[in-house]
Amino acid sequence: MLLAIDSGNTNVVFTLMDDHASLRSWRRTADDRRTADEDGVWLRALMKQAGYKPKAVSAVIISSVRPAALFGLRQLAEVYFGTVPLVVGEPEVPLTFDIRVDRPDHVGADRLVNTRAVQSVLGQGPAIVVDFGTATTLDVVAEDGAYIGGVIAPGVNLSAEALYHAAARLPRIDIQRPSQVLGRDTVACMQSGLFWGYVSMIEGLIQRLRKELNIPSAPVVATGGLAVLFSDGTDVFDHIDPDFTAKGLAALYSDWARTQV
Repeated sequence: MLLAIDSGNTNVVFTLMDDHASLRSWRRTADDRRTADEDGVWLRALMKQAGYKPKAVSAVIISSVRPAALFGLRQLAEVYFGTVPLVVGEPEVPLTFDIRVDRPDHVGADRLVNTRAVQSVLGQGPAIVVDFGTATTLDVVAEDGAYIGGVIAPGVNLSAEALYHAAARLPRIDIQRPSQVLGRDTVACMQSGLFWGYVSMIEGLIQRLRKELNIPSAPVVATGGLAVLFSDGTDVFDHIDPDFTAKGLAALYSDWARTQV
């Protein structure tokens, strides 16, 4: 089995993969102070509880947007799973696609992984990937599989926290779909603005990207922790796949494995 680790700004997701299929995922809050020992004990216990043997993990691949998290995750792979992990963005992990942007070295590892997932899951581009995380990102993959750019907006939870901290009389709220757009109290008004505001933003950005790039029929993939919630408010998504990034990591591992033969 392959252990795919996606270390984001808010959560770290650990996914067991078998032949590009997701078996089980666990997530924890991102905390660079967390040690490999803490993660090792926690993750191995959860695996055993779910019926998976830790010793069955033969490889680990890591994607991280937090450089400070890498040391502990590397130690986790080496000490608790007996393998030297691959790290996306480092030279030993080959990319099977071009990065056609002004500063390729500034493209986040998660966006590269999602680009590879388009090839693996959809077969080819063009495509648009919407990833609901700390930031809401829209990434565009060209017909030949190249990453050609995208859009970064504040994530919905980040926006909710900004409202709570910056406005004296606005409460902290949960993100959920309100029954109607018109709010009749403060909480309902905030929920409507956050939920329907983000739905409208995503729909508008996708429409503009399709028009600007002349890709009117490009499929749209939604992934990330809130993908399922927002998919309930729009029909703009062609594929909803919370494991999309993990599948991209599995594909990158397979690319590397082929170079070792």
